[in-house]
Amino acid sequence: EKPGVAANEANQSAAAKTSVKSTEELKSQAQAKKSDSVVKVEIDPGKIQNDKQTVTLTLSIEKGFHIYANHIGQENIALPTEVTISGKTTPQAVKISYPPGKLQVDEFLGDHYIYEHKAVIEAVVQRAKGDTGPLKAAIRVQACSEGKEGRCLLPATVEVNIP
Repeated sequence: EKPGVAANEANQSAAAKTSVKSTEELKSQAQAKKSDSVVKVEIDPGKIQNDKQTVTLTLSIEKGFHIYANHIGQENIALPTEVTISGKTTPQAVKISYPPGKLQVDEFLGDHYIYEHKAVIEAVVQRAKGDTGPLKAAIRVQACSEGKEGRCLLPATVEVNIP
């Protein structure tokens, strides 16, 4: 027997064990994939004028996925997209304006509304008098892949700081 053959077989065996382990890791990662892995949020904080601030949140949704609109149009099929704004000093009032969403005709789930590609959400924040501290936006989303074999990811909340 050649000395290099045994060493080569040992290396192949170690490589096989490694690849089996990584396949298992990949499976567990895929099962635990959350909606925030396919949704990115950009912030335009706007300016504070007369204790009022208009914050624009742009949600970018990965190609091949959609998230549910704030007004889904069907009860109990998924979690709607929802934004909450908070700060060290609690805002006096927050008015969130959501886009209408795109109608998804679905004979199984019933017609409902989704956001694809991009969704622009505006939050008008009435701040406590004189408050200029940073705010935080929490955006709850549930993403699903497109098509007949579409699968929904676990719901997630994306948190972003608003300077």
